[in-house]
Amino acid sequence: MVLEFASSPRSSVGLEWELALVDADSGTLRQVAPAAMAALAGDPRATHVKPEFLRNTLEVVSGVCTTVGQATADLASGVAAIQDVITPMRAELMGAGTHPFAHWSQQRVTDKERYATVVDRTQVWGRQQVVYGVHVHVGIEDRAKVLPIVRSLLVYVAHLQALSASSPFWEAADTGYASMRALLFQQLPTAGLPYQFGQWHELERYVDDMLRTGVIDDFTEVRWDVRPAPHFGTVEVRICDGTSNLHELAALGALVHCLVEHLSTLLDEGRPLPTMPRWYVHENKWRAARYGLDAIIILDEAGNEELVTDATARLLDDLAPVAERLGCATELDAVRDILRLGASYQRQRAVAAAHGGGQPALEAVVASLVAELRAGRPLAPTS
Repeated sequence: MVLEFASSPRSSVGLEWELALVDADSGTLRQVAPAAMAALAGDPRATHVKPEFLRNTLEVVSGVCTTVGQATADLASGVAAIQDVITPMRAELMGAGTHPFAHWSQQRVTDKERYATVVDRTQVWGRQQVVYGVHVHVGIEDRAKVLPIVRSLLVYVAHLQALSASSPFWEAADTGYASMRALLFQQLPTAGLPYQFGQWHELERYVDDMLRTGVIDDFTEVRWDVRPAPHFGTVEVRICDGTSNLHELAALGALVHCLVEHLSTLLDEGRPLPTMPRWYVHENKWRAARYGLDAIIILDEAGNEELVTDATARLLDDLAPVAERLGCATELDAVRDILRLGASYQRQRAVAAAHGGGQPALEAVVASLVAELRAGRPLAPTS
């Protein structure tokens, strides 16, 4: 088959933020997404809001932007619109990779044929996808660049996974992982890390095979952690857990934006892009999901290793000139706040510990996540 790649301005950027709807009093998940979408009808801000797989979820999306700042402003508009209609319902928005204590069997799927098909095919694994993520699109002006950039971005999967990790709790238990979402989501048949294709025709062959055998109905059902998005003309990075606040989301968006532009520039200059064998990439993803910011990651195909926080600090120095060109220096520098103050999974565990454990502690975790979303920034845990 021929897989067309749409025209897209170089290093244009778009952001997508999946958010949970929770009860304002108990913190439990609420199935009010359809009611919220109905209430948003006619509101111009509704262009930034979309329903998702589950009725407890809404997705806030930006337009096609030139800077991360513009994209996050779109997200803020969408969040405000949702809050206006759900507040009278006694509901709130929560950002994280998973809900700390909800049980997947109690969640209802949005009434849409494609979602029903996912559940019918994947059964319990599909039903368990009570997970939330952040997706970053970056425009690529030349299809020949797409697969080399996808392969090279896999070197940085661990950095992004560790920085965004926000799902330590699952079904009222501490999993021991910084990102339980990473391991849950990759169980779907076409999710997880991508194949490292060298040529576009190899990707076309893969898609043709998947369509012919009924694995997918269209390319959007290929849910890799990093994937081409041919219909948008972008590379889409989907590895990040859902974030609890816009400050950290903007930081992650800027890091991806700068990485893609940096790799694109290396290609323009005829310089080699960093890559790693598939087995190292898999190990790095697991280490970042398990240990978060305490992970020691593999840096290169030679097997050199370093603490992810140290590797990220050096990467930020390397990307600083790129951020200046892209107009996101402030947002990229906010990654250092995560390195200094800790990631969401760490704050969630601190809140739970401060409240003594058990169900009341997990309700306090949800309350802290709701508070961070409303504040737009991370907050210090309180007892």
